[in-house]
Amino acid sequence: MDFLIFTISMAALIYGADFVIKESEKIALYFNISSFVIGATLVAVGTSLPEMAVSMSASAKGSADIAVANVIGSTIFNISLVLGLVFLLAKKIQPDRDLFAKDSAWSIFPILIFILMGIDGKISMFDGILFLCMMGAYLLFLINSNSIEKSEGDLKKEKFNWIKTIILLLLGFIFVIVGANFAIDSAGNIARGFGISEWIIGLFLVAFGTSLPELIISVKSALKNNADLAIGNIIGSNVANFTMVLGLSSIINPLNVDFNSYFFDICAAFVVSLMLVLITANKLYNKSAGIALLVVLGLVIQNSLV
Repeated sequence: MDFLIFTISMAALIYGADFVIKESEKIALYFNISSFVIGATLVAVGTSLPEMAVSMSASAKGSADIAVANVIGSTIFNISLVLGLVFLLAKKIQPDRDLFAKDSAWSIFPILIFILMGIDGKISMFDGILFLCMMGAYLLFLINSNSIEKSEGDLKKEKFNWIKTIILLLLGFIFVIVGANFAIDSAGNIARGFGISEWIIGLFLVAFGTSLPELIISVKSALKNNADLAIGNIIGSNVANFTMVLGLSSIINPLNVDFNSYFFDICAAFVVSLMLVLITANKLYNKSAGIALLVVLGLVIQNSLV
């Protein structure tokens, strides 16, 4: 029964996020925001809603391991699986934006700050506030960035209906919040039933499920030759996961971080973030880079199964 509830809950999370993503993108296009900035802000925050809802719910229920593992696992999946598949499936990736010069640092700043905050074994309420300040800095950076870049011509505005958009946004938020609440309860029951730690459940089962919106949006964007939106979505989602998700979760309830027990997984999240920086620096937007990213995912899975 718990498996059924978990599956339905994750479906509600994904469909709810999809509503939010589509309507947010319409708003962004209506106000003439660039493709990368759409991906890094509204779409990124929209695809991070499942992680946010799950981690905040887990924090409120005292399941700190699920809250933190969800963010670490989502970072690993977003870069290794999602970006890896984007590189493998897209025929040609040529971002219009200089991602290394403008954006790559934001893929590694959040995890460096997370490691610094977590050295004492806890992400406190004060740490959470600092995380939210960092999200504010990132949004300010993107706003300034958008003032320089024009919205691309191939992104045509659709007919815009404020009433329909607001209704669908609210419906999406309801699906996400309700789905997250049931997902946490059922995931915890599954973990206890099989004697699996909450960390592993959060790292794989929950993190993979909450990363599906990023996977769907980024792969679709890459196949439509909109690499800026795909990569912007991944970088923005990772920033949102650490700053907003962990920030809000730690404000609800301080989060314990066991570096000794989960050293490999945290290192893996750091390694894939660093790989993203190196990929953008050398413009390795090809299948070889995709395979290299998937190798890291294979190592993470192998380490968790041993």
